[in-house]
Amino acid sequence: MAEREQDSTVNQDQCAKQVESGNIQGDEQTPDKQMSDVMSGSSLLAPEAVKSPQPQPRPRPKKAPELPIFECKNWLIHQHYIRKEYELCKSLIKEELQESQGMCEYAIYVQALIMRQEGNIQESLELFQTCSLLNPQSVENLKQVARSLFLLGKHKSAIDVYNEASKMNMKDWEIFHNLGVCHLFLKEYPKAKENLKLAIQYSRHEVSFQMLARVYLLEHDVDMALDIYKRAVEFSPENPDLLTNLGLLYLQTGQFQRAFEHLGNALTYDPVHVKAIMAAGSMMQSHGDFDVALTKYRVAAASTPESAPLWNNIAMCFFGKKKYVAAISCLKRAVYLAPFDWKVQYNLGLVHLTMQQYASAFHYLSAAINIRPKMGELYMLLAVALTHLEDEQNARRAYEQAVLFDQKNASVNLNYCIFLMNHGERKAAVRQFSVFEQKLQEARKHSSSVDQELLDMAARLGPSLHLGENLVWNKQQGADTANSHSQHPSRAPLPTAHTNNAPPTMDKEAPVPTAPPAELEPTAPPPEADLDALPSPPTHPVEEETESRRGDSQRVAVQAD
Repeated sequence: MAEREQDSTVNQDQCAKQVESGNIQGDEQTPDKQMSDVMSGSSLLAPEAVKSPQPQPRPRPKKAPELPIFECKNWLIHQHYIRKEYELCKSLIKEELQESQGMCEYAIYVQALIMRQEGNIQESLELFQTCSLLNPQSVENLKQVARSLFLLGKHKSAIDVYNEASKMNMKDWEIFHNLGVCHLFLKEYPKAKENLKLAIQYSRHEVSFQMLARVYLLEHDVDMALDIYKRAVEFSPENPDLLTNLGLLYLQTGQFQRAFEHLGNALTYDPVHVKAIMAAGSMMQSHGDFDVALTKYRVAAASTPESAPLWNNIAMCFFGKKKYVAAISCLKRAVYLAPFDWKVQYNLGLVHLTMQQYASAFHYLSAAINIRPKMGELYMLLAVALTHLEDEQNARRAYEQAVLFDQKNASVNLNYCIFLMNHGERKAAVRQFSVFEQKLQEARKHSSSVDQELLDMAARLGPSLHLGENLVWNKQQGADTANSHSQHPSRAPLPTAHTNNAPPTMDKEAPVPTAPPAELEPTAPPPEADLDALPSPPTHPVEEETESRRGDSQRVAVQAD
């Protein structure tokens, strides 16, 4: 008992000291109440009661107000745009612009892109300009403004904007590439080459190589264009477009072996590359391999059945095989697909002349002349048709136009000479024959092969004009015979020539100029596989239409009585 009373006294003393020092935590109490509790021996004095109280939970702070964020839906707009879900994208853009009161830059940017793809270029330009006002330090906004100006045909304004963008980013290859394209459209070729070279220096891309080569071709510098394409092929050896264009340039320069090699490589990497197939088929067609060429064209027709040049070449294959009805059928399809292609009209007139349908030939040749009014061969064929239609006056005028526009084709002067002889104008015929000889000698300097049928007809015509049989070019006639037969296997067959002392006449059974295998023209790639027209966007190679090579087989052979 004594020990318990002693422990109780110690506990009371300790509690009194804690109360005085304020160490006991709990509810706030007055000193009188605390002393009464201590004196009354309440539970505070018990050992079990001296414990720390449970902490009270702190009150949660209030949620901060949500601030409007303009870019909160940009990711969703982007997802719909790359999936080409333009309607959903436009609805989201409309909601975003309403919430941001037209201050969301990305929403306006995507809306401008959609409008430009839909053809509303002016509206897209205004929206891109709005983006530039919201963010004047953005190079991408300026590039899009310049591109919209380019698509509107405002090349000088586009150049100004591109120059301003180049000040912000001095090593952006796309800016300099597009500057080169704009200068190309303005025919400022030196500036175009300078900017395209800078674009290639900063970052090599196939499109820049193609554009630079195109500039050199427009300046008639084929050697530099070849060098550019060689560099491009070294950079991207598996690009079928580059290989095809390089093959076409070799074809243009007469290097057929290299041309066929590069076209074959292009077809190795892409067996259904239409341009390479057309070029290779044209080469086979020019060498008389019509069946092989038709096999190639069959592959191309599966992927591009609406290609007018393709059906034009198929028709000329049938023409070479003397299937004239099939040729006319294919040419009619080609003229339906491309009614303003003068080559198709030319070939239609040619086939109708071969089939002695002179009124139809006159119709198609007149259409070709309306499209290509300064081509001498068209007037020559029109004169042949008019001669068979017994319209002497208009035939004479057509021959005069042919001689005026065509200063290189010797067959024009030869046919005009025969026409004049048939109408008793011997002096004028002699003059045309002398011009024919001069053109023939000039052609021999540039090419070793001359059309043998022209030589045969001239050999028969010379004695009739009392010019003698020992003509200046007659010595090499025998040497050219073998070459001409090997290089022109696609000619329409000529009837046996009959010679006598009477001057040659041009009757209704006279053969007409044979069709070129692929409507080829001198020193240019075939029309089906050429470099196409200038692209509208500045990030694509600019290319113009080039004429096809006409072979020496385009001529009018005349039957002599």
